[in-house]
Amino acid sequence: MTRAVRIDFVSDVVCPWCVVGLKSLQTAIANAADVLTAEVHFQPFELNPDMPLAGENVRAHLARKYGADPVRVKGSRNHIRDSAAEFGFTINGGPDSRIWNSFDAHRLLHWAGLEGRQAELKIALFTTHFTDQQSLADPDVLVAAAVAAGLDGDSARAVLTSGAYIAEVRADERHWREQGIAAVPAVVIDGKYLITGGQPVAVFEKALRRIAAEG
Repeated sequence: MTRAVRIDFVSDVVCPWCVVGLKSLQTAIANAADVLTAEVHFQPFELNPDMPLAGENVRAHLARKYGADPVRVKGSRNHIRDSAAEFGFTINGGPDSRIWNSFDAHRLLHWAGLEGRQAELKIALFTTHFTDQQSLADPDVLVAAAVAAGLDGDSARAVLTSGAYIAEVRADERHWREQGIAAVPAVVIDGKYLITGGQPVAVFEKALRRIAAEG
């Protein structure tokens, strides 16, 4: 028999390591299918809750927030890009790349979870931001991502224009911070096992198999 587990994937759609972490986790789940089945829920976390809708240049943002020098930033971004490419995901970027306010994207993800298309929308939003370099603060762009994920465009736009799920997303964000989550990605299994960071497939798979054996 296989053990069924719940996985809460706490992340932000503007977090590049979250792309790597998700792809790695998904591969590990597939590898461990002989001992485990997983139901993945995507939970909101804003790296930059005060980010204006106009966004900010990525390089300027990293320099301001972390004091990172350009050479170090370039090396880190190349490493992330190469890590994502190993999973077939393309991260583009250049001197004009921007980081955006992601709150509306999280509202849309909350709704997508109710519609059973949350994983599809998560990947679509990652693609929109990192591959296509489009603004996650633009309602038209978000609607297009929802359609790409197999969701109804008119319904997605209604969510965005109505202010739906603001309270729910804020409550979820507060919950995970109260649980001690201060960096993402954070993978919480059955509410008691925590794995942080964009770990290699082997790390996730080893943890999943150990948890399955304990069950």
